[in-house]
Amino acid sequence: MMQHESLAALEARWPANHRAKIRPLEAALEALDHGQRVFVGSGAAVPQALVRALAERADHLHDLEVVHILTLGSDPTTDPRFDRRVRHANFFIGPNAREAVQQGRADYTPVFLSEIPDLFKTGAVPLDVALIQVSPPDRHGFVSYGVAVDIVKSATEASRRVIAEVNPRMPRTHGDSFLHLDQIDTVVFNDEPVAELEPPTLDPVSLRIGKYVASLIEDGATLQMGIGKIPDATLANLGDKRDLGIHTEMFSDGVLPLIEAGVITNARKTFNRGKLVTSFVMGSRQLYDFVHDNPMVEMRPSQYTNDPFLIARHHNMVAINSALEVDLTGQVCADSIGHRFYSGIGGQVDFIRGAARSPGGKPIIALPSTAKGGTTSRISVALSDGAGVVTTRGDVHYVVTEHGVAYLHGKSIRHRAMALIAIAHPTFRRELFEGAKTRGYLEGDQILITDRQGAYPLELEETVTLRDGRSLLLRPIRSTDEELLKALFYRQSDESLYYRFFSTRKYLPRKHLQSLAHIDYNHAMAILAVENPGPREEPVGVARYFRERHGGLAEFAILVDDRWHNQGVGTALLTKLVAVARAHGVEGFKAEILADNAHMFDLLEGMGLERTTRVEAGVAHVELLFPRAPAATSGGDPSG
Repeated sequence: MMQHESLAALEARWPANHRAKIRPLEAALEALDHGQRVFVGSGAAVPQALVRALAERADHLHDLEVVHILTLGSDPTTDPRFDRRVRHANFFIGPNAREAVQQGRADYTPVFLSEIPDLFKTGAVPLDVALIQVSPPDRHGFVSYGVAVDIVKSATEASRRVIAEVNPRMPRTHGDSFLHLDQIDTVVFNDEPVAELEPPTLDPVSLRIGKYVASLIEDGATLQMGIGKIPDATLANLGDKRDLGIHTEMFSDGVLPLIEAGVITNARKTFNRGKLVTSFVMGSRQLYDFVHDNPMVEMRPSQYTNDPFLIARHHNMVAINSALEVDLTGQVCADSIGHRFYSGIGGQVDFIRGAARSPGGKPIIALPSTAKGGTTSRISVALSDGAGVVTTRGDVHYVVTEHGVAYLHGKSIRHRAMALIAIAHPTFRRELFEGAKTRGYLEGDQILITDRQGAYPLELEETVTLRDGRSLLLRPIRSTDEELLKALFYRQSDESLYYRFFSTRKYLPRKHLQSLAHIDYNHAMAILAVENPGPREEPVGVARYFRERHGGLAEFAILVDDRWHNQGVGTALLTKLVAVARAHGVEGFKAEILADNAHMFDLLEGMGLERTTRVEAGVAHVELLFPRAPAATSGGDPSG
């Protein structure tokens, strides 16, 4: 635990040549004048005592402009009684300023977080005074910006006057996080806990989203995440990963268990290897104790952490950002609810674009599928009236909800609409589907099938190794797999198609194609085998069953790419299909197979299932019965 000295001890060891800078709190802001622009430190490093003193001083001033991004805690100067005296200028809107912005009593400036420092440096936003909170100085006279460097460092360097609240409880952080006492004009002492942020309570929706996001993260990836339920839920699902790294604008307590478990090591980062790089932290006292004097953590200004070109230097960079609404073309609104500004652009676009240009990078937008207690869909046909686009449809790659993952990059509007409808809440899918048709996003004969649960069954995904050592991903089919099925069909020989469809068809009618891709997981399942999982995946084979409403048997069929015969693909697919069917209460499979289809009968023979075969007119009517689950034994100690 971080130990902090008393104010008396701090003052006693204060460098003699800087004692003249010390002021009592009530006198610290006497030099503040009418019409000045005042910067206030960020996040958990907001100078709480100075902000309270500013509220006292504001009664004697006019036309102060207070500039900042997100700040924790209450801010009395946002009270309506200061309307003619103090006006807040927000680059990112926090809860303490949201009402003032939405009522028109405060301003919001939409700008990329990476570009804010340059506004100060160039004088585009000149600063008269900077109010900051820092750690006590070291023996060389350097204080640390502590838990927030972000835009604070550039604002401090650009301000004509710097007033620092020195707090012995402020962690001393490493990196580009230092300021010399020579650069500070006025010092006040304050012994007060650094502002903390309560961790969010993870609910089933956020945990499900986190599970889908985690499925996209590979060993050795470098992560950027924001704050809130979804980032924490994602981190909670990463326990089986190895050698993850962090390059982010901020992090919170969720990373601590992964660092302790050896999951986050930063050992495989291709840039700033071995270092956890961030510009600010917000969380608990435990988090602040962790970053204190920890050389593993490097605090850097926003123009560094959020530079898309530096972000792109990390291989396998995964950027995880949230949104308020996404329309069916892929436009992302993240800073407003309709006309009402809610937060800000922040670093979303910086990291989305940086990750997109990273070798193996993955830019992710994650959000719950509904809002307002489930009464509103966050996936919309069109953005709400007044809603602004933060991340453009050209920048979006992955969109994740609790119902699955949609990959949009390089996809047409038709494919985007279907992918996003598939991860919307089932209650709203029909409405979105009809809206997409009305706008011409979808063809008139497009079909939509959705089940009650509406979630892609991620837990059924499985990686298998074939006889030649190659790996394939076996996964449930998605409604967006029409193009993959089409590609698989047109690669097959006439013989293979004849054995599968009982005809020498030359093309796959759209109606038939849709029936193959769009299934209700409650009554059917199709398992697709793919090579190179992800945006460039290639179909290798597919096995499916359809369960009739009544009866214990399900019809099944299988097709394996000609180029992958005799590698065990069919066995892997059918084994997986049997396991899924049994878990859903299916008692066995049935199928009609051409009697001379030797490959299929060899496959069935190798499955070792009880089989009955009846041949009529060259067609074999086959039934496969699954082993019955053993009955539970009675007796014994139920407590184990």
